[in-house]
Amino acid sequence: MLLKLYDKNNNPQDLQRVTDILNDGGLIIYPTDTMYAIGCHGLKERAIERICRIKDIDPRKNNLSIICYDLSSISEYAKVGNNEFKLMKHNLPGPFTFILNGTNRLPKIFRNRKEVGIRMPDNNIIREIARLLDAPIMTTTLPYDEHEDLEYMTDPELIDENRRRNRRHRTFYSSEVHRR
Repeated sequence: MLLKLYDKNNNPQDLQRVTDILNDGGLIIYPTDTMYAIGCHGLKERAIERICRIKDIDPRKNNLSIICYDLSSISEYAKVGNNEFKLMKHNLPGPFTFILNGTNRLPKIFRNRKEVGIRMPDNNIIREIARLLDAPIMTTTLPYDEHEDLEYMTDPELIDENRRRNRRHRTFYSSEVHRR
C-alpha cells in the first residue's frame, strides 16, 4: 500500500493505520532526513528478525538502530550520560546516529551487541509515528545494489513499483513528504 503523508496536518486515521501495521509486526518504508528506510516496531523481535533477513545482516555482528521520538524517550532505550545528552540536544533532530549502550528495555536481539544506534531524524512524519506508537522504530536504510539508480531509493512510487514487481515482502507502507 502506498500512503501519502505530509509534514503536518495528516489524517489521524492514516497515522493510526501505520501504527496498526507496526503493532501487528508489519514493516514500513518511510523517508528520513537522508534516504528512505525500512523499519518496524522496535520492541517486536520477529519483525526485527525479518528486517535482518531482508538486509541479509546478522544482528550479532551488526549494530541495529532505533528511531526515538524525543530526547526523553531515548533514555528509556539507551544509557545516556551528561556529555552524550548535551551532544544529542545540540544535534538532534538531525542526520546523526549515536552509538550508545542499550538498556534492558530493548529486545534480546539488541542485547547481543550491547550497543544500539540512536536516531532522531529531522522528519516530522516518522517521529510522529514513533510518538503515536509509544515505542522506538527499528530502522535501516532500504536494501539496494550500489549499481542501482538512486531514484529507486528516493521516489516512493518507484519503491512501491519495485516492491510489487519483486513481491518478496508482504506488508509495506510508504510515505512521501509533501510541504504544505
